[in-house]
This record gives sequence, structure tokens and C-alpha cells, in this order.
Amino acid sequence: IADLILGRHWDHPKAMFRTLEAQTRIRALQCGEFGPFAQTIAALDIAVWDLVARRAGIPLARAISPTAADRVPAYASGIHIDTAPYMIAQARKAGFTCFKVKVGFSRDDAVKVLAVSAALHAGEHLCADANQAWSKAQSARFLHAVEAVGLGWVEEPLPADAPETDWIALARWKTPLAGGENITGISAFKSAIATRAFGFFQPDVTKWGGVTGSLQVACLARQAGAVYCPHFLGGGIGLAASAHVLAAAGGEGLLEVDVNPNPLRTSFDGAGGILEDGFWTLGNRPGLGITDLPEDVRRSVTLRRERLCT
Repeated sequence: IADLILGRHWDHPKAMFRTLEAQTRIRALQCGEFGPFAQTIAALDIAVWDLVARRAGIPLARAISPTAADRVPAYASGIHIDTAPYMIAQARKAGFTCFKVKVGFSRDDAVKVLAVSAALHAGEHLCADANQAWSKAQSARFLHAVEAVGLGWVEEPLPADAPETDWIALARWKTPLAGGENITGISAFKSAIATRAFGFFQPDVTKWGGVTGSLQVACLARQAGAVYCPHFLGGGIGLAASAHVLAAAGGEGLLEVDVNPNPLRTSFDGAGGILEDGFWTLGNRPGLGITDLPEDVRRSVTLRRERLCT
């Protein structure tokens, strides 16, 4: 992709994003590797939006929207259903009041979810993520079993490429469906939104779309009455980008924060934002608020600038 971007000029990050998507479509199709192209373009899009905001001397969220919020609600993620009692207790101490458990491992998942839900404190909420593990019949059994609990959503009970009719069939249950982490391309998102099967749309800012694509999905989802609730389970830079996009997009969405140990995320604490009382506060630093790699991350860098220059 370097030859498509180095030395080029665009009037806006959106123009660069659309140009790169168009120019790499056949390359990705020919080699059957859509993911690396989409992820690289997403990274470039985030970097350029950050640069625009830093040049303006304002946080990225404000560069996107002058009315962007200063903070966004967050939820604790990455919680395996079998360790949920302990991990939720720890996340609660950090100020979280909403938790998402990973399911899809056994036929007892629904029973375990019922037990975890019963142990929640007043005002707390629970969501579940099956990571595309189930068939339509398995998904229906789970949704039926947990319907009385009032889960915030059930995420990806089906594979992302399951027939639209299967998603529509599952949407008859009271528990909202969530998805988008593994949807790629605005056309695919438009099709998913048109089904009216999803209550929550969760594009991942680093897997496809960057800031530009995520904002477009957020706008379309909200217009359709759904909630933009970004997916993210990785390092500190992507988490900060997700927070800024959510703050600018508005709505009732929550920021996904992995509560498992990860130095690629925790080393950035305080730079890209601060978690306080279940909210992610963006801060007033220009751009993403991150200008240097923390030492813990820098030690893991394998391709250094001097090598690139030679």
C-alpha cells in the first residue's frame, strides 16, 4: 500500500480512505486476503485523523464533531463465563456496572448466565458474546433460556456470514442481537442494517473502516434506530480511537474495555483516556492524546524506523 499513499495529498481523511479502498479492492480479491488490506487502511485512516486533530490542537472527537462528549460509558469485556464471578467482582471494583461474558463453550452456558445474572448488584447489567459459535437452533435455545433475564444483548450467536433470514428469525426474541465485529465493507453493513435484526452494531475501528468507516456505520445504524457500540479488544491506541469515535457519534453506545491483562493496552493508561466510575474520560490532549510509545510497548517493537529508512 506504500506506493498508493506516500507523497500523495488529500483534502480530507475520508477521501484517502475511499481512494485506498477502491485501489486495493482487486488486489485483495486476487490474493484472497481482504483482512490485511482492510486493517492496514484502517490504521492509516486512524493515523491521518489523529494528525488532522493534532494540527488543529484539539482532541480527535472534537475534530470529528464540535459537540462530541467529553466522556463515554464503558463496559467490562473479555470475561469467560467460567471465571465470571471473580472477574466481575474485580471489574466492579474498577467502577464498571455493565459486564459482557463470553459463552458458546458448552450446553450449560445458559444455566451459567442465569447464575451470573442472579448475582449482579442493583443497577448492573449483563451482556453475552457467543463469538459466532452456534447454529440457528442452538442460538434459539439459548435466547429462549435467558429471555427472562433481560440481557443487554447477545453478540454474534451466529457466524457473521449466516443467511439474513436466520438473523431475522432470531430477532423475534426479546433479547437484542449485536454484531459487526466481523462485517467488512459499508455495503455489508448496509445490508445488515436493512434486516432490522440487530439492536447494536459493533464495527471494529482497527479491523475495517478506521474512523471514517466506523462513523458512517454509526450514522446509518442510529438513523435505523439501532445503537452504535464499537467493538474493540486490543491495544491502547485502538481503544482510544474507539472512544473518540463513540464520543463524536453520540447515542447510547458503550465503550468495550477488555479487563484481561494486556500491556499493549494498560501501558497507555492515562495517555489515551482515563477510566473513572465506569466512564472513559477522553481528556483535552490533541488527537488521540498519544504521542509516544510507552517503554513496555517499545521493547516489543521488531521493525524500527532506522531499518525502514535503509
